[in-house]
Amino acid sequence: MKRAGEARAERFLKACRREEADCTPIWIMRQAGRYLPEYRELRRKYSMLEMAKTPDLVTRVTLLPVERFDLDAAILFSDIMIPLGGMGVSFRIEENVGPIVEEPIRTGAQVSALKEFEAARDVPFVLQAIRQLRIELGKLPLIGFAGAPFTLASYLIEGRAPRNLALTKTLMLEGGGLWDDLMGRLADTAIAYLKAQVEAGAQALQLFDSWAGSLSPAHYSRFVLPHTRRVFQALQGAGIPLIHFGTDTATLLEQMAEAGPDVVGVDWRVPIDEAWDRIGHELGIQGNLDPAVLFAPWESVEREALDVLNRAGGRRGHIFNLGHGILPDTPVENVERLVELVHRSTRKIPS
Repeated sequence: MKRAGEARAERFLKACRREEADCTPIWIMRQAGRYLPEYRELRRKYSMLEMAKTPDLVTRVTLLPVERFDLDAAILFSDIMIPLGGMGVSFRIEENVGPIVEEPIRTGAQVSALKEFEAARDVPFVLQAIRQLRIELGKLPLIGFAGAPFTLASYLIEGRAPRNLALTKTLMLEGGGLWDDLMGRLADTAIAYLKAQVEAGAQALQLFDSWAGSLSPAHYSRFVLPHTRRVFQALQGAGIPLIHFGTDTATLLEQMAEAGPDVVGVDWRVPIDEAWDRIGHELGIQGNLDPAVLFAPWESVEREALDVLNRAGGRRGHIFNLGHGILPDTPVENVERLVELVHRSTRKIPS
């Protein structure tokens, strides 16, 4: 891979630390996904899980977008379900459906039967891929990630991508300690998994809580926040930036900030300036262009992206991103122009 220049290599980490960078950094969630023809070609040969469990393929797919665009960070190609295999959970990933858990977990006996996760034993392919990527990326930062306890619990209980989370909320509210037992085990797994990623070479971490937006603030504070906070507290000593992201979380931003991240990722449902005021400007913020905007004519994409940048106001700590993962069939040329626009329109002139 072509080595990144010093300024490009530093932008993302500087923004995470709320330090001055030469321009606003940009990376894109699911940036190695199905909008890239090179990725689609690989997917014709391999399943998602085959790719995620093969270090050379993980390395290749992770590199695809940062080789093609001047993105300021790479994110490990994987899936949030991967560590659950080490806990004894059998699952598959179906195209256009997502993860399917073979035997959903809804009883105390099933929770008790979950195995303790050990990264070196259970995900050696992830750790090897990270080590390979650090060599290939040079100084360009690599982001590792994990699913947050609540989102993983939702998949385990519902058995697939949840709709109304009725089963999850029922178990959560019925008392008796089962919910906290399950969440505690998932928090332990996330901690061990993320620490192992750091030891292998990840330079930032993102905790994805994709389904937390389905909760009321009161339920989030009681049933989710203590476990998420424990994950972040356990990682504080790692010395690398920690990002907390969820979708449809406009009502939860204050609590997500309380969990202890350095950066809060926000989706497009709340203006980024309002979100930043609510989480506090001592934290960084990531976001928040609606992924669907990238299907529009370039003039509309440019207008919407500049609105995000104008609302962020050039303040230290803004990382430009989409409000969720990039969508399949997104026009590649719009991605390329977006990256260039963010850099060009925010570039600082040396004094």
